[in-house]
Amino acid sequence: MTDAAAEVHGSVAIPEAHHRVEPTSQSRIDEALAVLEDHKHEWVALDIDERLHLLAELSEATVKVARDWVDAACQAKGLTLGASEEAEEWLGGPGSVTRNIKLLMTSLEDIRDYGVPQLPKPAFARADGQVVAQVIPANAWDGLLFQGFTAEVWMDPSVTLGALSEHQAAFYKQKSPKGALALVLGAGNVASIGPMDALYKLFVEGQVVVLKMNPVNEYLGPFIDESFAALIERGYLRVVYGGAAEGDYLCNHPLVEEIHITGSDKTHDAIVYGVGEEGARRKADNAPRNNRRLTCELGNVSPIVVVPGPWSKKDLKFQGVNLATTVVNNAGFNCVATRVIVQHEQWAQREALLDSLRQAFRDAGDRKPYYPGSENRQRTFLEHHPDAEQIGSQGEGHVPWTLIHHLDPDDTDEVCFNMESWCGQTSEVALPAASVVEYIDRAVEFCNERVWGTLSASIIVHPSSLKDPEVNEAVERAIANLRYGSVAVNHWGGINYAMVTPTWGAYPGHPTTDIRSGRGVVHNTFMFDRPQKSVLRGPFRMWPKPAWFIDNKRGAEIAEKMTYFNADPSLVRLPGLLWASFGG
Repeated sequence: MTDAAAEVHGSVAIPEAHHRVEPTSQSRIDEALAVLEDHKHEWVALDIDERLHLLAELSEATVKVARDWVDAACQAKGLTLGASEEAEEWLGGPGSVTRNIKLLMTSLEDIRDYGVPQLPKPAFARADGQVVAQVIPANAWDGLLFQGFTAEVWMDPSVTLGALSEHQAAFYKQKSPKGALALVLGAGNVASIGPMDALYKLFVEGQVVVLKMNPVNEYLGPFIDESFAALIERGYLRVVYGGAAEGDYLCNHPLVEEIHITGSDKTHDAIVYGVGEEGARRKADNAPRNNRRLTCELGNVSPIVVVPGPWSKKDLKFQGVNLATTVVNNAGFNCVATRVIVQHEQWAQREALLDSLRQAFRDAGDRKPYYPGSENRQRTFLEHHPDAEQIGSQGEGHVPWTLIHHLDPDDTDEVCFNMESWCGQTSEVALPAASVVEYIDRAVEFCNERVWGTLSASIIVHPSSLKDPEVNEAVERAIANLRYGSVAVNHWGGINYAMVTPTWGAYPGHPTTDIRSGRGVVHNTFMFDRPQKSVLRGPFRMWPKPAWFIDNKRGAEIAEKMTYFNADPSLVRLPGLLWASFGG
């Protein structure tokens, strides 16, 4: 693996972490794959009720290990138990997994009873004919707990409204499905990524799975073993350990038929084409050494477009925390951490919003830079921008929140536009425009053409601004024209990830030789087979304070209660969850 300083664009290659768990030997990997091979045809033949029984067992087991799982993650990342930062490990760990399991159960029940997962509302076609399906609120509980939030999946333009159900649950419509064995290369940053990617392969695509833990968070492997024991005992899942060597062995193993990876475009290229001069030659000639079907989510230089409007002091404070949360969460080690804040050069409150962001960074305190190479990656950005603001402790073992602002939007070589920093860094750029409408159109073009990646983008817009029909139309046009797999309005694209019913993955269409943010989707519990993007909309300002906000004093309590509620939604659990939420 190479250091980020050697890269000029794209997501970064990460130095391999020190192992806390002994890598699985090749002979043990062979044994694990042999078990999966022996059971892959049994898995595809399993009826819906048996699958539902397995999911119920997974849910119960995940709840049992959830507390220990979160404690282990907090210890590894240097997070304070009981503080707001603990909420991240609940929401990004067992909380998301339990929600994923419950939603899969609902979809399987629908497939058993109706043939396909049932949408909460009828799908519709936009004026241009593009089909849209609402997926949030997914049920009455969502409507109560996430008031003001909606999410939709927009389909590929080839999908017609009358044929939408034909593009759901494809695996479950096969008369004689063929078993397959998939490799999932887990991510090292967010605890739920590996298990949820495995759930998608198993329950949406119908494949048995070998999950290789990432060295950064391989300490979570025993918790996955315990929570997914029902699948492991039946021979449908295996968890193995190791780094690049073990990953390469698995990717090229004759029993592995498909691969899914969450990571770097550099890792994708290494798998498909190889490394060094030979890998570069193969990529130039588009001559893959590995022709297996490969789906992947590979990072992003995530932009947030700020639409100017009549913001009050409370608005500025709320959105400053909102923006800071998208960077501070998980110490900045998220593929959807905000890397470019886009503003209108003529907006009078541009500097006030930056001041609010600075204050939110100061209030957030320091985070442990637990991901290997963080200091070197931040140093790369400081070399390009020695005047960058650093907020927080500096020196060896620290990566302060780093703000690089007033960038030149016409600089095509700007590192902040071309490289995902993978640390607590963000930037700001302002676009000149004669009107707000012109600015919005320019911002969309800037994000699509100048900023690297297509995973997730956000737009923040005051409700008063939307009262202007031209601005409202421009915002809707922006949502449609942004070439990102996830578009969020007023909130962080990471919420699309955690909601699970939306799709999660890059905007479709990247060739293998320029894979960018990847190919294919996960989550997607309504099981659409031709999605284009997911669109989340939420309130500009809201109360109670979102559980994921870095200044929510009861965030950990809310997130823990939400985890147990996700596994077993009931009126009994609701009062405690609501009471905690109101106190945040």
